[in-house]
Amino acid sequence: MRASRRQFLKTCSLMSMAGAASPFALNLAAISAASAQTLPGYKATVCLFFYGGNDHTNTFVPYDQTSYGEYGASRSSIALPRDTALAGNATGPVASQGGREFAFHPALTAFKSHWDAGRLAVVANVGPLIVPTTKVQYQNRSVSLPPKLFSHNDQQSVWQAYRPIGEGAKIGWGGRIGDLLASQNANALFTCISAGGNSVFLSGANVLQYQVGSSGPSAISSISGTIYGSGGIAASTAYRSLITGMSPNLFENELRVVTNRSITANQQLSAALPSASTLLPAIPANNNLASQLSVVARIIAARTTLGSSRQVFLVSIGGFDNHDFLLTQHAQQLTLVNNAVGAFYSWLVQLGVQNDVTLFTASDFGRTLTSNGDGSDHGWGSHHFVLGGSVVGREVYGTFSPTVFGSSVDIGQGNLLPGIAVDQYAATFARWLGVSDTDMPLVLPNTVNFSPRYVSFLP
Repeated sequence: MRASRRQFLKTCSLMSMAGAASPFALNLAAISAASAQTLPGYKATVCLFFYGGNDHTNTFVPYDQTSYGEYGASRSSIALPRDTALAGNATGPVASQGGREFAFHPALTAFKSHWDAGRLAVVANVGPLIVPTTKVQYQNRSVSLPPKLFSHNDQQSVWQAYRPIGEGAKIGWGGRIGDLLASQNANALFTCISAGGNSVFLSGANVLQYQVGSSGPSAISSISGTIYGSGGIAASTAYRSLITGMSPNLFENELRVVTNRSITANQQLSAALPSASTLLPAIPANNNLASQLSVVARIIAARTTLGSSRQVFLVSIGGFDNHDFLLTQHAQQLTLVNNAVGAFYSWLVQLGVQNDVTLFTASDFGRTLTSNGDGSDHGWGSHHFVLGGSVVGREVYGTFSPTVFGSSVDIGQGNLLPGIAVDQYAATFARWLGVSDTDMPLVLPNTVNFSPRYVSFLP
């Protein structure tokens, strides 16, 4: 296929900006143009990031008599009582892993309903790895390990970055997916969108992370023309001309480009978005995560108007660093998550895209099995959820390790050595969106170290 003049100029622009990295940038541009011919329809993923390090052990609880006995003995004062653990599971515990039984945290009633319907999966013991690693190799430091384990900032970055390099990473694997697939969208700026704040996850080599607030896109003050009375439009036009006019100064001129792009994108997105009042059920009150997900749903609703075929979103919620008050604070946060995600899936059904959107969870790290008296401490591997109409659900993927001390994956205090690498977890979403096996190392270079490369919770 002959490249258009527009694509040619775009590629040349990448060359001029990329410097030493230009071969890589050009490669991404070429792959992106080719990919546009092979990926029909609409697909999107939504990363729900739990900031602080979610306590996975109390999120998805071992329930059969033997497993619960081990769990209760190990967690002591921070274990959920067995009858409480089942309170949110109206149809009983779930069975997997060779007949073992599990219960969702009692706050996660919507998650249990989605499990029963076959559209939610649990992925056990996921965490950052560079190569497959055994307990002995970890203890002897005989293989490469992710940097600065157990550090919030570093592990947030390691989880989100395309390569585990710790705090300071500039490119994320969500952004890399965007690099490859953005040419399928009429406006590449609406490829990687965060409603949950700035993050490395959505930053690409080529695509930009577009941020929106929990109520929608935020306009630059005074641009709308509403504060100047009868002369508002003229004043607004003059103000825009002032802040976006050409300048002989290199840095001022680049700021002009960024500002003009921001104003234009805001106007395009604001005009395309349906009202929040069109979402049914109504947005749960006093729930910022639900507000973030409502914006995501509205942007998805505008996909045809925006010309979007592939999108990657991020939403987030904090409050999971539960060194103390675990039983009460964790329940509060999971209640917010449950209500927000439950509403979000209903909105996807309302829009008819429940099979085209997949939501998944991520977090800094898991937490220790042992109690510190009133909470748990920083860990490594953690269990995560994947939800969507295309998910092969009602299954626990990976190995759910015994909740005992001294197991083959316990590196101390019941802290889990991951059995599934973030790269394998992430590659599964990338492939579902349309990234080919050949191109996967451009998104996640370390996937070449793992076999199998993917987890089978998505086709």
